[in-house]
Amino acid sequence: MRLLALEASQYGTYYVSRYQQVEAAGAELFVLNGEGVEGTWPADRNRIVGSKKIGDLIAAAADWHREHAFEGVLTFAEASVTAVAAVAEALGLPTIGPEAARTSRNKLLMRQAHQRGAAAHPAFRLVPDLARALAAGEELGYPLVLKPTLGAGSYFVFKVDSPEEMRERYPQAAEGIKDMAWVTMEADGVDLGPNSLLVESYLDGREFLIEALAWDDEVYLGSVVDRVTVEGDTFDDDVHHAPTSLTAQELAEVHRVVRVGAWAQGVRRSVLHAEVRFHRGRPFLLEIAVRPGGGGLDHMARISAGYDPIRAVADVARGVRPRVDHFRPTGVHTAAMCLVSRAGRLAAIDVPEDVSGAEELFFFKITASPGDLIKRPPEGNNILGFLGATGSSFEAAMDTATALAARIRVEFEQ
Repeated sequence: MRLLALEASQYGTYYVSRYQQVEAAGAELFVLNGEGVEGTWPADRNRIVGSKKIGDLIAAAADWHREHAFEGVLTFAEASVTAVAAVAEALGLPTIGPEAARTSRNKLLMRQAHQRGAAAHPAFRLVPDLARALAAGEELGYPLVLKPTLGAGSYFVFKVDSPEEMRERYPQAAEGIKDMAWVTMEADGVDLGPNSLLVESYLDGREFLIEALAWDDEVYLGSVVDRVTVEGDTFDDDVHHAPTSLTAQELAEVHRVVRVGAWAQGVRRSVLHAEVRFHRGRPFLLEIAVRPGGGGLDHMARISAGYDPIRAVADVARGVRPRVDHFRPTGVHTAAMCLVSRAGRLAAIDVPEDVSGAEELFFFKITASPGDLIKRPPEGNNILGFLGATGSSFEAAMDTATALAARIRVEFEQ
């Protein structure tokens, strides 16, 4: 199979390991970057357009398609799902379509779709200014969650407990979304819906991350992971565990809400990354994205549930039903975490060889480099990387992951 991967704006080498997984699944992968630098993928299968205008991306993809006859177009980048839908439609290749892509990208449009489709979701209000945010607080009650409509990675997402905190947090979020990378990396000329802020009612229960697949009349939960972090007010300290602690009845309820939500978003054939949180005993949708989850969630899915979301992306892109069944945990315990540091200009990262080579690790990736500016809330949400370990129990896996992460040394410029 010959596939085209697209990033409207190249995200460094972040997705290269996933491109390699696609090729390991039997594909010949070509990578088209709107804006970026050469050298991240073999030169004969990588093109830099020099523009992220959607018309230029479509023209470049069409030109390459005439030469190589791609079977499908894919992306792993949240900021490129709308561009991929437009490119695939222009090339006559399988796609969820621009409308479903836009609905699955913009949190306001997503919430409105959930409302129309009767998928359980938190109460929400669009708040383009502080006055309306404060009015929403009076109407819905605190605590609330303040978030960007076009966000990702928990950037500028705040738990707000009072009108005083809203007055503090709203200007921070409003300023942050002006040049937020998840918006600036989008293709130019694509309708993304409103770039603004939402408030949502706060859900106070357990949270779960799901790698799923929508295929015609069914939605499959390929992998279910527990978010086990003690939560602060900036949603930036993710630690995850699989297999899930959900009961069979709870899994059935989660399956139903994800299925209803995906259909409400107009998604009938796509890989999904769903985030669900319980509130007063019921599961509610936080979001459903039309790409796999980040970090090491693809590795956790394979190890803990026997589901491969990366291979599924390649299959869906060419219109082939992936190998998937309803959730069946393997019983192998995994624990994964984001590597979080303080803010500052990074001078060096020292990873001992017996850490990077530890046999218990199933995933280890440093995403930051010396010279990078690490921003922490409320200015941003940069991390150093990801680390995941296996164990005979959650406690064993978590202890190993924590001990290995503690041995990574980070230095900052003065």
